[in-house]
Amino acid sequence: MEQDIIEATSEGVATLTLNRPERLNALSTPIMEGLLDALPRLALDAAVGAIVLTGAGRAFCAGGDVKSMAEGRTERSMEEAVTHLRGRMEVSRLLHEIPKPTIAMVNGPAAGAGMSLALACDLRIAGQSARFVTAFANIGFSGDFGGSYFLSKLVGTGKARELYYTAEPLDAAQALALGVVNRVVPDADLVGATMQLARKLARGPRIALALMKQNFNAAENGTLAQLLDLEARRQIETGRTDDHREAARAFVEKRAPAFTGR
Repeated sequence: MEQDIIEATSEGVATLTLNRPERLNALSTPIMEGLLDALPRLALDAAVGAIVLTGAGRAFCAGGDVKSMAEGRTERSMEEAVTHLRGRMEVSRLLHEIPKPTIAMVNGPAAGAGMSLALACDLRIAGQSARFVTAFANIGFSGDFGGSYFLSKLVGTGKARELYYTAEPLDAAQALALGVVNRVVPDADLVGATMQLARKLARGPRIALALMKQNFNAAENGTLAQLLDLEARRQIETGRTDDHREAARAFVEKRAPAFTGR
């Protein structure tokens, strides 16, 4: 029996592949449990410097499994259902907050919660066939997995509301123009381009990258004064790392630095 999520690590990059291609990688209990297990573990794995999230086959992720919804669901009380969903939504928080760069490699459609998971990552690399749609309005949902939060940060609240209210899809070029994705590449180059970037980040100064990520997350909600305080402390912290000292020596010696994550 095939696994709903496939995990592989190579050259410092962990790749998590949603593996339900026959359902366009719609989210299942095994997928959610797999991500909730893998992300905290990879965050602590010294062999991993970057994490890539992608989908098998012709889609990134179709979001919730609407076919299963139509077939019926387990009866839970209102509070039980809220608690259950909120627990699954920790995946978005982990992608956004764990101290390592996360990259969504978007191959084909990213819809509903699937789009939210892509938005939760630090970076998004899209193939030309990628499509993004909030989709929630199409099935009478309000939205989950943090999509309204992340999309507002990327495109502004006005455009985010439009995309949620209308559920109009974006092709890869439109997503790039709006800032929803960082790069668009030919479909045939998607894996190569994404892994090249992921390996570059994995070879980078890991302490500095982790603290950069914390700074950006703090900047989303804090005041300028609070961010300046954080930046000052973290700049001094990184200045005392072996990675900084190695980078300074490499600069003087006109060579590439060899970072060790210390």
